[in-house]
Amino acid sequence: MVNVQISPSTNVQFEPTIAVNWLNPSVMVVVAVEFRAGLPNVGLYKSIDAGATWSTRLLPLPTGFAAMEAPHIDYIFPNSFVIVVHAFDTNGLSGSVVTYTSTDNASSFGPPVIVNQGFGQFVNNDQVIVVSDKAGSSPFFGNIYTAYTHDYNTQFTPGNTIFCNRSKDGGKTFSDQSLLSSVHEFEEFPGIAITLNGILTVGWITQPPGITSFNTSTSNDGGATYGIETKIASVVVPPSPLPDYQFRCLTYPSMAGDISNAPETRGNVYGVWQDFQNGYSEIFLSISTNFGVDWSTPKPIVTSPVGSQNFFPAITISPADGAVFISYYTNRVNPPNIDVFLATSRDGGKTFTNKRITTTSFSVAGLDVIGDYIGNAIVPQTGRLVSVWTDTRTGVANIWFGDNQ
Repeated sequence: MVNVQISPSTNVQFEPTIAVNWLNPSVMVVVAVEFRAGLPNVGLYKSIDAGATWSTRLLPLPTGFAAMEAPHIDYIFPNSFVIVVHAFDTNGLSGSVVTYTSTDNASSFGPPVIVNQGFGQFVNNDQVIVVSDKAGSSPFFGNIYTAYTHDYNTQFTPGNTIFCNRSKDGGKTFSDQSLLSSVHEFEEFPGIAITLNGILTVGWITQPPGITSFNTSTSNDGGATYGIETKIASVVVPPSPLPDYQFRCLTYPSMAGDISNAPETRGNVYGVWQDFQNGYSEIFLSISTNFGVDWSTPKPIVTSPVGSQNFFPAITISPADGAVFISYYTNRVNPPNIDVFLATSRDGGKTFTNKRITTTSFSVAGLDVIGDYIGNAIVPQTGRLVSVWTDTRTGVANIWFGDNQ
């Protein structure tokens, strides 16, 4: 197993996600927050040799914005990639959801598209995610969905909700947003899962001081309408920062659907999150076998020693055979230093094996932020799962790449 540094050592990067061209898996594209220009921007890292070497550049800022962060990327058939970011002004306000779309394997990108505009301290859209419908049997094949946390009145009596928008034209335009969560709750960072038949489930975790739970809302019509908010499980939200650490540690779900034709698992929907119910952060999994209607009792899926901190899970399902991959940070090897591990299930989430992805542990001592997430992508033809994460082994927080091979 090889780890590859894919971003410059001269400045800080974090919050990486990765996408792979399923038709030409030598093409891999990563986005992450970059600080080479001072204020945060989005770095774009591209490999055309299956992750051996990487080029790097910055995305252009949209007009009227001073910085952007929280990038997320996904692949669209046949040679397209879509990136969503949180862009904001010089005062750190007016947070807006902005997308960039490429139709030439990330060689170039069209002009930025504003999905939801922010306005001063009154409207801020953050914690964005983008997923395209790649299910071959879906009537909504090719739809693009972006979900995000919609903060309002952030300087007064702040509130937030979960919104979702869709695009039916390859990212050129996005529909009016749909409100999915209650205005009486606080939420973090939504997850999105698309099933074999195109049914869309969006999930989030409500936050203290209110009741904390993993909730979802489901659309059966390609994001035109959504059902009522449904509680999947109670959650004990870990403290932020975690004990003995300084970095921010947000709790949110990562979700994915099985779009394979594997007889035992096709159509399954999976949700993972970190939970503190036993006095330390564990990774829990819940599964729906009926397209997001009912969910299994949550269960832990890592084999770390009792008391280890495990956090920031990212789930990916193979469209070839339904294999379940969950990458996560853990201090199980050399605490308080951190590693990335991968939990793998080939029986629909019933059992898991856990293996180390990082080749060395790294220190996060003194860091206030290491990013709020890590990323995975699958090469369906070979079952290769590639992961990207923030790593400090060079002495600076940079983006590193590894796989399960």
